[in-house]
This record gives sequence, C-alpha cells and structure tokens, in this order.
Amino acid sequence: MEAASPAGPGDPQPRAQGAAGAPPSLLRRIKGKLFTWNILKTIALGQLLSLCICGTAISSQYLAERYKVNTPMLQSFINYCLLFLVYTVMLAFQSGTCTNPDFFRPGSDNVLYILKRKWWKYILLGLADVEANYLIVRAYQYTTLTSVQLLDCFGIPVLMALSWFILYARYRVIHFVAVAVCLLGVGTMVGADILAGREDNSGSNVLIGDILVLLGASLYAVSNVCEEYIVKKLSRREFLGMVGLFGTIISGIQLLIVEYKDIASIHWDWKIALLFVAFALCMFCLYSFMPLVIKVTSATSVNLGILTADLYSLFFGLFLFGYKFSVLYILSFTVIMVGFILYCSTPTTTAEPAGSSVPPITSIGIDNLGLKLEENLQETHTVVL
Repeated sequence: MEAASPAGPGDPQPRAQGAAGAPPSLLRRIKGKLFTWNILKTIALGQLLSLCICGTAISSQYLAERYKVNTPMLQSFINYCLLFLVYTVMLAFQSGTCTNPDFFRPGSDNVLYILKRKWWKYILLGLADVEANYLIVRAYQYTTLTSVQLLDCFGIPVLMALSWFILYARYRVIHFVAVAVCLLGVGTMVGADILAGREDNSGSNVLIGDILVLLGASLYAVSNVCEEYIVKKLSRREFLGMVGLFGTIISGIQLLIVEYKDIASIHWDWKIALLFVAFALCMFCLYSFMPLVIKVTSATSVNLGILTADLYSLFFGLFLFGYKFSVLYILSFTVIMVGFILYCSTPTTTAEPAGSSVPPITSIGIDNLGLKLEENLQETHTVVL
C-alpha cells in the first residue's frame, strides 16, 4: 500500500508532460521542415527573379501606353546583345591553346569546341527561347489578360513532364499538391483582376491568342528544362554564352522581318531610351541570375516562385497606372507563397539510368539539391543525438 501511494499521483505527471510537449515538438518539426535557411534563401532568390520580371513588364507597359511603342522583338534583341557582349565574349576569350588534352573534353568552356560539336542544339535552344518571349507578348494583341495569365500556367505541367522524361526527376505527392495550390493562387489573382475591372479587353481573336499563349508557355518549358540540364551538367557560362550568340542572330533576323516599320516610326527621346535601357537591364539580370537559382533548386520550383511577378506588377500599377486594389491580391500572393514553400520543403529524387554521365553530387536528387544536402545533415545530426 505504501509503495503504491507515491506511484498513483506520479503516474499522470509523465503523461501530462508528454501531452503538453507533443504540440511544441510538432511545431518545431514543422518549423524545421518549412523554414530552413535553404528554403528562405530559395524564396528570396525566387522573389528577386519576380522583381526582375516585374521591371520588364512595367517598362514595356510604359512604352506601350504612354509612348505607343510596341516592339517586343527589339527589346529582346537588346537583351540578347548584352548576353552576347558579356558571356559569349567571355567564352571566346577562354584560352584555346592549352596543351592539356582534357581541355577539349565534353562540357569544356572553349567556344570553338562548343560550336563544333553542339551548334545545332544551341540553335534550337535559341529559337525556342526567342519565340517563347515573342509569342507571349504577341498574344496580348489577340486575347484577354485573363487568358494569358491562366494559359501561361500551362508551361508548369509541361515543364514537370519534360523534367520527368529528360532530367529523370521523380516527384512526390506533396509536389503535385504544391503545384495545385500555386495554380489556385493564380486563379485567385485572375478573379481579383475581373472584380477590379482590369478585364476590359475582349481580344480581337481569342482563339489565335490562346494558341499563341499555349505555344509560348510550352517553348518556355523547353527552354527552362534545357537550361537546367546545361547549368547542372555543363556550365552556366556555356548556357548564357550560347543563348546570347544564337539569340542575337535569331532575334536580329526576326526583328528585320516583323518590326522594321514599328522601329522606324519611333520618335526617340531620352525617356523612351531610358525605358529601353531599364527593360534590357532587368531582362539581363533575370537571365544572369536564373541559372544560379536553377542550379540549387530546379526549373519547376523557379517557375512556381516567379508566379508572383504579375502580383508585383499589379502592386506597382496601383501607383503608376491607377489600378484598383483588391484584398484578393494579398490572398493570391499568400496562396502562391504557401504552395511554393510546400514544393521546396521536400526534395525530389532522380532516376538516372545506368551509365549516366551526371556528376556524382546530383545522384542524390537533381531538384532542390541544396535542400537535400541540408536535410541529410539534419538527419545525421539527429542520429548522433
């Protein structure tokens, strides 16, 4: 009896502590899963890219609305010229007289080797990149803003499918849920546009415009998958240098064919020139930084992160173009960010075939590589404890 007495009141105590300690423990696990330094860094980099896209949208809208200048190919041509002057020239000045026989191995930065062995591949990549930019902008002349915003998301499932078959990325259920959440956020943004009265353009030929958006989104997916493959298996400099070279050639030829009359009709002044410079610099920063983000995450996660670019443009438009504010914009931004965080919270795996030439470090997962390394370190630390 005496031995049972202290045990009675002591029994509930451990159970009470365990029950009280469970929620904080669960919260700590969720916090450790969703708010790691790598995820926060990925979010910051993704929003930096969104701001670059926002800069291109604002400058283009100023040119179109205030100065009646609608020359998307000329604007892209200037960007490709900047890429050529920086990155292609860097490739050209790589020493080609090195006596090391490994210098001309696959993936070398030597521009002569690249052009000799892979010129036709980069022509196709440059064509996809140039036409993707052009088709999306051209679609605005035929269809509605809502159609462009919604159908542009078609590139995300195309991108995931291409990553599955080309990059051997393998997704988990949470990734599909995260993509669905992000697309729900886009739908919320479109609804906010309609309620705010921004949907005032019925489009001259909606069917043609919608087809152009779908083609442009698909070409963007092709370009992004190729970019991920090149920056992870070869080099960022090679991708930017070759896109700068062939993008300049292709956009220059197309510029002379489709926009020479529009360019001749521009009444140049310092304001118009400054807007062209702002667009080119934002686009150049976007192209320069995107490979860095893709290298540590993936093309899919980057495309989810930059879904907020339209929202930044809307927020700036409140002051610059007199847009009407809607609380749904804030809700849309929140939903997209939740989906983006969910996607980044769990790394995908890869199913590289035997005999693959992928560097060993990517064998643990092409997608969200930095997150996977961080997760492995945390698991090791837990086992030691």
